[in-house]
Order: sequence, then structure tokens, then C-alpha cells
Amino acid sequence: MRDCAVQPCPSDEVPDGIRSASYKYSEEANNLAEECEEAKRLGAVDDSLSKETRQAVLQWAQHDDSSDSFCEADDIHSPEAEYVDLLLNPERYTGYKGPDAWKIWNSIYEENCFKPQNVKRPLASGREDDGGHTFYKWLKGVCVEKRAFYRLISGLHASINIHLSARYLLQDTWSEKKWGPNITEFQQRFDEVLTRGEGPRRLKNLYFLYLIELRALSKVLPFFERPGFQLYTGNKSQDAEMKNLLLEILHLAKSFPLHFDENSFFAGNKKEAAKLKEEFRLHFKNISKIMDCVGCFKCRLWGKLQTQGLGTALKILFSENLIEKIPESGPSYGFQLTRQEIVALFNAFGRVSTSVKELENFRNILQNMR
Repeated sequence: MRDCAVQPCPSDEVPDGIRSASYKYSEEANNLAEECEEAKRLGAVDDSLSKETRQAVLQWAQHDDSSDSFCEADDIHSPEAEYVDLLLNPERYTGYKGPDAWKIWNSIYEENCFKPQNVKRPLASGREDDGGHTFYKWLKGVCVEKRAFYRLISGLHASINIHLSARYLLQDTWSEKKWGPNITEFQQRFDEVLTRGEGPRRLKNLYFLYLIELRALSKVLPFFERPGFQLYTGNKSQDAEMKNLLLEILHLAKSFPLHFDENSFFAGNKKEAAKLKEEFRLHFKNISKIMDCVGCFKCRLWGKLQTQGLGTALKILFSENLIEKIPESGPSYGFQLTRQEIVALFNAFGRVSTSVKELENFRNILQNMR
């Protein structure tokens, strides 16, 4: 299995609050990574933290509240927890691909998208299909919630593939690494002919994902508008500046026309709707656990972050009544977001927004090639 090993931070660089005598990656595990040096190099995560960040982490750990969610969040108080700077670890091609990566996505689709085993997904590896006719006939016949679930996962998959195609390793020499768009990689995943019609469907699902997350940002505005809500970065003036920028983004999202009407979800029989909603949540939570099986640490980092971001968006959309009841002052006991959920929500929307932008760039490249 192609594994992307990580060199842990030296213990003296880790804040006291999260310092541990044991690392998440043992010496034995790192020794095994010698078999795939390229993947280790490209998938390595820069674990260094600034002095200001280390101090802020100590305060963050004391601030967050826990709440029920759509994702299996990592325990930040665990002695095995590690903190990384996302700006130092951009999402891009790492060399992690092939059967191992396929198994992850196959598990996600086959085990969690409410699909019976006798219905084959289009282009599923090693399987004969009828051009997707049986699959899409089944999908059309299920409830709107299950159709939406599949489209969200497909959109997330498409978004990640666009990131990897847009920041592909084009040159790797002793003097420099060059990253940029790989048009061949993009076409293999999204070209209508090469994918037998699947590519355009994947891209439609990407836009569906974008609308869902945009809708969640517009709905969660009251939670962040409360005077008592602070980001707690460790710097009061920076806290106020960051909150103003955050509210500016949320107001901008709210200014757009209705993106998606989530009221059509779980609108039937209350008992059946509640049961389906819980299945929806548990299936999504299981996907976040499957992401733990990704062999490349950087891929796992961004995969889990975007999965949790989407899960947080769903949590917001399905908590509209609780959000409306949030008091202007005092704690919000009915609805709460942890720091992990807030970070994941905005980074996930940032990634899917980037995918939409990169898609435009690929279209321009293809037009100029004709």
C-alpha cells in the first residue's frame, strides 16, 4: 500500500497542552514507508507551528464545546493529536492513487449511499455496466434525501479530483518542483467521451455541493452575529478583525437568491423522517471514519477536513429551528459549533469554491487547445 509517512513535530515545538510522550506515527510505521519514498515525500505534512499559533492552541483547547454532529471528529485532547498549519500543507497531487485510493471511494459509495449491492455504479472498476441505465433508474426512484446524499458524495469526489488535477506535479528535479494543471488527468476524470457520459454528471454534482454549502453559510449567520461570539485567536484586535471578515462573507452568501430549499428534506411522516434523518447522519459519520483509512496523511488531512465541512453544513441545514431560537446574548445551548466544525466548514467551502474556479481555468485551457 502506498503510504505517505509523516515526520512528527519535535516535542519542544508542540504546545504543552497537547504534548504527548507517544506519537501518532510510531518508528516502526515510519520505517515501512521506505518502500514508497516518492509518496512519502509528496504527501508529507509540514507540522511546524509559529510561537503565536502554539500559544493560541492552548486557549482554543479550553474554549470549545462538544455537540452531536454528522462527522466523527478527532479528539483534540488526545495525547496522540497533532496540529498542522493548513497554509503549509496545500491540497495537491501526492502520488497516492491506484487500487488503494479506489478502495476508499468504493467503500464510501458501496457502504453508505443507500444503494443495494445488485445495482452497479457506472464505471465501477472490474464490473460490466449498461452505461449507468440501471443505476440512474434506481437513483431516480429513491427519495429526494437519498438522491441528494449520493450527489453530495459524488460532488465531493469531483471537487477533490479537480484539486489534484489542478495542482499536479509536472516537474520534480533536484533543483525545483513545479506544480500546475494537468489537462490529461482532468480529461480522464471528466471528459464526456472518456467517461462515457459520467464526467458532466460529476461536475453537476460539484455545483450541487457548492449550492448546499453556500446555503449553509447563509443559514448560520445568526450564530456568528451574536455579540458574545468570539473566534478566540489569542489576539483581541485580531479577533474583532477576523469576526468582521467572517460576517462579511456570511452576509455576502445571504445576499444571493435562494440557493437550495432544504425544507424539502425529511418533510414526510414525522416518524419516518426522523428515522431517515438519523440514517443520513450515521452514514455520513461512517464516511468520516473511512477517511481514517486513507494511506497518505496529507490526503487524509484534506479528505477528513472537507468531509467534516460538508457534515457541518448538513448539521446547520437540519438545525434551522434551533438556530432561529438562538438568544442574542448568553450561551447557545440548543445549537453549537465546535472550533473543528467552524474551521472545517469554511475551509471546505473554500475548497469547493476553488474547484469551481479551477474548472473555469480548465475550460479555458481546453478552448485554447482547439
